[in-house]
Amino acid sequence: MNIHQLSVNYEDRQDRLLLRVNTQGGQEYRLWLTRRLTGRLLPHLQTCVVQLEALNPQVMVSDASAQQMLTELQRETFLQKADFQTPFTSQDPTLPLGQDPILVTDVQLNLQNNGTLNVVFQDKSGNDATQRSCQLGLQSALLHGLLHLIDQALQHANWRMEPLPHAPAAQDKGLEETRPAYTH
Repeated sequence: MNIHQLSVNYEDRQDRLLLRVNTQGGQEYRLWLTRRLTGRLLPHLQTCVVQLEALNPQVMVSDASAQQMLTELQRETFLQKADFQTPFTSQDPTLPLGQDPILVTDVQLNLQNNGTLNVVFQDKSGNDATQRSCQLGLQSALLHGLLHLIDQALQHANWRMEPLPHAPAAQDKGLEETRPAYTH
């Protein structure tokens, strides 16, 4: 899926975050993120962005604090270049998951060796026939953008979550440990 735009907004009536993904092919994916799921997911996304930055062969850093500083620098560089002013376009999109957003109950994160974080959002609240999912491949720039949008939506939601550092220290974990699954 070639991502064209991301949008994260707090929906007061639902008390949830609405994540919308617009593809270059004119498809739109709509996902509800609850407070609980978001709170559990964010630290892992933060760790993954540090690990993605560490995979960059142009910049090799040996210690965790230097890697954290590098990730913060990459984040700031991305945010300066990113376009957060263009409105999310939703003109007659194809909706592969349907008109209503799916309620994300599970998330799987898989860090790929090619520098991509594979994120699978799943709704496992129904029976097997009604389960829906959405898979995103996020490189570090898109992940920085997604984290920024979530952070802005959390401020608007006033959920009073513990503030997260923008780039936690990378820990020496095997690839297996970077694949958490969340259940809501």
